[in-house]
Amino acid sequence: MLISDSIAKLIEEMLKDGGGQLEIRRNDLAGRVGCAPSQINYVITSRFTPERGYLIESRRGGGGYIRIVKKQLTKDECLMHCLYTIGNELDEGGALAILRNLVDNGLISAQVAHVASAAISQNALASLPAETKKSVRADIFRQLILSFMK
Repeated sequence: MLISDSIAKLIEEMLKDGGGQLEIRRNDLAGRVGCAPSQINYVITSRFTPERGYLIESRRGGGGYIRIVKKQLTKDECLMHCLYTIGNELDEGGALAILRNLVDNGLISAQVAHVASAAISQNALASLPAETKKSVRADIFRQLILSFMK
């Protein structure tokens, strides 16, 4: 298992034990896992993102900490959050992260996510000019999210 996977798993367990909320010191967690504090930062910024349903608050310095909160939202609140997260442009990785979050939270089925991912994939948008793909993907994805609300 990669060190980043171990860190993510430990943080997820700590979040579960903390009822969806966790406050940690980067250095303490790095010492516990046996890695550099920068690896903790990497895992948090890449795996505990708003698209995946997490809020992150960080304070640097001697008394610094990282607070991670797993958001507990209703279906419509979660879908509205996704709408606001999309913005004017959306890359395929960001869209897939949002879909994964929706499946993980039981808001859509894996089959629906699979169909949605095909609709916004690089292959589906292949005939578009490169400079418009992200904005078209965002437009399509917003319509998909709105359809999930019905």
